[in-house]
Amino acid sequence: MKTETNSIKVLIVLPCYNEEESIGKVLSDLSQLKIEGVYLRALPVNDCSKDNTISEIRKHTPYYLDLPVNLGIGGAVQSGFKYAFENNFDIAIQLDGDGQHPANEIKNLIEPILKKESDVVIGSRFITKQGFQSSGLRRTGIKYFKNLNKFLLGISITDSTSGFRALNKKALEIVYDYYPDEYPEPEAIVLYHLNNLKIKEIPVIMLERMGGQSSIRSFGSIYYMMKVTLGIFFIYIRLKLNGKRNTI
Repeated sequence: MKTETNSIKVLIVLPCYNEEESIGKVLSDLSQLKIEGVYLRALPVNDCSKDNTISEIRKHTPYYLDLPVNLGIGGAVQSGFKYAFENNFDIAIQLDGDGQHPANEIKNLIEPILKKESDVVIGSRFITKQGFQSSGLRRTGIKYFKNLNKFLLGISITDSTSGFRALNKKALEIVYDYYPDEYPEPEAIVLYHLNNLKIKEIPVIMLERMGGQSSIRSFGSIYYMMKVTLGIFFIYIRLKLNGKRNTI
């Protein structure tokens, strides 16, 4: 990876919970990635995994966070975002540790930020409909959240649950103090939009996960849909009522 001097600094945050089967390959792929003028650093965040995830991480990088308590996906991601902000990275990327997000898509993900076109970039598998498209139940849920965002915010996000995202410094300042915890991706779109951040989706090709379990195992259930819907309405109402919009 390129040295930091005179480069755009990009931190790749990898939330990990029981990802021993995949995290080594993901880190190996990232170590070989080169982007002209960009310094890349991978930062796995081990969220109290019960398997050998932390041992696999230590084989590949000296840079990692090993959380003392399980914070869930939102807390793990926010920990990485805080690290990026405190260490003066220009861009932070959220990338799953399960192998779904190919390293070669990162250049496309950060390009709109480098061109000052966007504050937040979301990688969507549904724009060109290439690569792994997820299960039918999950696609139904994602379409539901697309319609909900359009109703509440007037914007159309085709892949609101995508965990492949890039944030610039302005966005990192917003998420430093508050970031949704249990199901953060759909709720974070509300947070970004109501803080006047520019959100852009780009087409990416995703793969099937290499191993482990999804953090959204109950996606097709009515319980999940209701819980996330309530979370979205909660953050929407609180941010609308709050003078300082990024304070919950």
